[in-house]
Amino acid sequence: MKLLLCGHGYLGQAISREFLTAGWDITATSLSGGDGTRSCDLSSAAQVAALADEQPDFLVHCAASGRGGPEAYRAVYLEGCRHLVATFPGIPLLFTSSTSVYAQTDGSVVTEDSDAEPDRETGLILRETEELVLASSGIVTRLAGIYGPHRSVILKKFLNGEAVIEEDGRRYLNQIHRDDAARAILHLASSPSDISDLKSQIYNVGDSHPLTQLEVYTALASIFEKPLPPSGPRDLNRKRGWTHKRVSNAKLRATGWEPLYPSFLDAAPYLATTL
Repeated sequence: MKLLLCGHGYLGQAISREFLTAGWDITATSLSGGDGTRSCDLSSAAQVAALADEQPDFLVHCAASGRGGPEAYRAVYLEGCRHLVATFPGIPLLFTSSTSVYAQTDGSVVTEDSDAEPDRETGLILRETEELVLASSGIVTRLAGIYGPHRSVILKKFLNGEAVIEEDGRRYLNQIHRDDAARAILHLASSPSDISDLKSQIYNVGDSHPLTQLEVYTALASIFEKPLPPSGPRDLNRKRGWTHKRVSNAKLRATGWEPLYPSFLDAAPYLATTL
């Protein structure tokens, strides 16, 4: 089996490792090339069309917007997926979206059937991209906040004394370990059932135990023997928007996938040695 992996950053490199270990042949692309990747600007129809000679069995779009705004989102996500669908008709495409498309602020449990009506333009572009992929019989994975080796904003801020508990700390934090996300994508690509069973499906990719800010920081204070962070106002300028919800991974788990790190706290002690 051959994978065309579009995006080779923090998540893409982990996806590549998982697929290689499983025996797949992989061609990875990045904007600039290098590190064994093919150079490809996904916003360019001509450059994506030039990848047709790869003849993949499966496509994964996990390219990042480079922290850009709506223009970058539209170019990388929407136009990128549109060009992939046009170049590889009939080839399954998995798009890595975000749980930020759920704008709930009431602490409710959200599933793939819950309203996904983001209040930011970037979120609306993700939803437009999702609909494009689903209409093309593709798969959408909505990823919670990714953390892993050398990357955990929450833990880094806590250890550096920069963390703030918003109000009473009731807001839920939805996260997924990078390696668990990569394993979920391989799992969906390698489903023993007919790939048609997965067509036009959405899967939340998060861990099994969303935790409130207060729960996280209370546990971290105990693990690392540090004081609780101070309280402060809500951070309404967060890139992913201010939301308060518990993202359910039940649908994905029902397919046989289980996270190696069911909770962020399962990984926190070892993560601290990598930051």
